[in-house]
Amino acid sequence: MRRSNAAARLSTLAIGLALVCACTPKSPAINLQPVELPDLTRMAPSAQKQIRERHAALIALAQNAATPTFDLSNAYGEMGKLLMAAQYGDAAERCFLNAQTLNTSDYRWPYYLAQLYRSRGDAQQSLTFFQRTLQLQPDDVATLVWLGDTNLALGRPDVAEPQFQKALTLQSSSVSARYGLGRAALARNDTPRAITLLEEVLARDPTAASAHYPLSLAYAAVGDQAKADEHLRLRANREILPADPLMVALEGLVESPQSYETQGIRALDRKDWAGAAEQFRKGLALDPDSPALHHRLGTSLSMQGDRVGAEHEFQEAVRLSPDYFLAQYSLGVLLQADGKHGEAIERFSAALRARPIYIEARLRLASSLRRTGRVADALSEYQQVLTSNADVTEARLGAAMALAQLGRYRQALDRLSAAAQVGPDRIVFSHAVARLLATAPDDRVRDGAKALALVQDLVQQGRTVELGETMAMALAEMGEFERAASVQRDLLVGARRNGLTAVAPRIAANLTRYEQRQPCRTPWTLEEMP
Repeated sequence: MRRSNAAARLSTLAIGLALVCACTPKSPAINLQPVELPDLTRMAPSAQKQIRERHAALIALAQNAATPTFDLSNAYGEMGKLLMAAQYGDAAERCFLNAQTLNTSDYRWPYYLAQLYRSRGDAQQSLTFFQRTLQLQPDDVATLVWLGDTNLALGRPDVAEPQFQKALTLQSSSVSARYGLGRAALARNDTPRAITLLEEVLARDPTAASAHYPLSLAYAAVGDQAKADEHLRLRANREILPADPLMVALEGLVESPQSYETQGIRALDRKDWAGAAEQFRKGLALDPDSPALHHRLGTSLSMQGDRVGAEHEFQEAVRLSPDYFLAQYSLGVLLQADGKHGEAIERFSAALRARPIYIEARLRLASSLRRTGRVADALSEYQQVLTSNADVTEARLGAAMALAQLGRYRQALDRLSAAAQVGPDRIVFSHAVARLLATAPDDRVRDGAKALALVQDLVQQGRTVELGETMAMALAEMGEFERAASVQRDLLVGARRNGLTAVAPRIAANLTRYEQRQPCRTPWTLEEMP
């Protein structure tokens, strides 16, 4: 029979009082925080059982007057770690405070407190406990980086800089320390040093995408707008974290589907596809009806090249929850890759019924609609994306290409030309303008000389196969078929040498056209469109 809420609260209070009064023979005056068992009903049964058993063991130790202070401190600390891993921050905080009270020389407890306060956005409290940690462990690199990061957040780059510098001196390979130094230099207006440090971050770890944004600001500050735009386009919110053994120790503590899912997601972030799959399978062993876990397992299998296994997991996720839009979307992606665009349209549409604001699904839907000849419908989907977010490059480009497919070349050119004026992706749009000027079937739009001039400017910023194709198209439009064919032959040799089998037939087809002294009148093939 279920106890009343009042009875449960009285029981919890009794437990809390028992822990407050618990003391050891050596320290009878120690006053401890009450540690109430939190509401565990949102957790999996396995995790509830684990936490209740650990809590019962803690109570037993606290009530035993013979328990050594050191052991009781560890018991509180370990309970705090378990609660922190389970995301019960308030209860974890009290445990860590008790552990620190009982053993003031153990750096782990103020460190976990600092991390708890950091997760709450309490920078000042976090700073206090990171400082305490550093007093106990002066050469801990993770603490130095977090301390520097906290000081930066508080607007104190002059204080943060020596902390990052010491961390880098202790561990010269630390990307996070170098990243912190770069941001500190930027905050102190030492822009050249900031650029050097942040470029080093990306050279050492190209996946450290968060470095692109401050690097964009730094290049803008020195007047290099091209590089500023490039790094702004590459920016992503991906934390650059120090190696952190204490936080890693929390992973896997809680025996719950959520815990295994979290670990699996982190493995995915590291591109450890097999490790991610292992964690998701552990989660499914505890919760076999979780559509999220089936979907994530499918994702990790897909990244390992197991298409059949991935599809099975995505199908299972949809069976369990037809409105699980992520699985519907993933099935659509697989079908799209197989060229089954009709079935893909059904999946993307299902994802959008469940989540109308899902931009990625709408873009994919537009792509499959276009490939089934429904170009006007595809244009409508692109327009919907642009209505909610006018800066989505794929939608802006896709809409212009759809207009071109519909024969509305002037409208397509106007859109592309406007997009090429500003923004981090203006190079992409400038190339699209050149392609349309070189190949549009509408004589009122086509202008080979302008197209060639644009391409020649773009080539100065980097050569690509696609840009080479556009150059050949512009030359052919101007009647220079021999030069166009020569460029195209070089592209074909390069494509075959580099294993670009998908583009080789397209290049060969245009080569034949130029050799027959015919210009190209197809701005983009279906394969070239987003």
